[in-house]
Amino acid sequence: MRVAILVFPGSNCDRDMMVAIEAITGRRPALIWHKDSQIDPVDLIIVPGGFSFGDYLRCGALAARAPAVEAMLDHASRGGAVLGVCNGFQILLETGLLPGTLIRNTGLKFVCRAVNLQLQPEQSSPLFAALQPNQTLNIPVAHNEGNYFAQEDELDMLRQNGQIAFRYAASPSFGPDNPNGASDDIAGIVSGNGRILGMMPHPERAMGNGHNSADGRALLSSILQGVA
Repeated sequence: MRVAILVFPGSNCDRDMMVAIEAITGRRPALIWHKDSQIDPVDLIIVPGGFSFGDYLRCGALAARAPAVEAMLDHASRGGAVLGVCNGFQILLETGLLPGTLIRNTGLKFVCRAVNLQLQPEQSSPLFAALQPNQTLNIPVAHNEGNYFAQEDELDMLRQNGQIAFRYAASPSFGPDNPNGASDDIAGIVSGNGRILGMMPHPERAMGNGHNSADGRALLSSILQGVA
């Protein structure tokens, strides 16, 4: 299993993701600096969360123009698998790989807490083959601009094509659903071919061993199996 993780100035989840992937696969992913214009062939490219370029000038907009992202786009154009988490999800939206945008959270407050996600039964992505339809996952979010927004015609397209991967789900233990006001309670979406996933929650922060949940490990394991 060959995995590459993009690294930008200000990223702060690249190492956490590297540790999480290595814990599952036993193999350390390659870290790709944002100025690198080439990425050796890999099975999966991950755009991690954090604060690329300090989150200035519209979150993810600068990062989306980096040479490493151009190489990622080439990888995706050949059917390569990509995972974007939080700020990484923003970057995938800025590149146009996935539809929609992210805006400030409802209430204009940073949100950092555990949430429940429900895997949507309509989706058919191979990335979730090791999970159960409607399975609920407990994975934390941490963001200021995680409010997913899309025009109604884009939302209809996502629904009809089964591209909504996760919706926030209410939980008596972790509070009300939808922590940021996202359209249609969307927490993650996939591309039309099911091989590009963008999501707000951080699976690398739910790996068990003191994280109060191992659901992130289950999700990452499923993604890795799906691209193998």
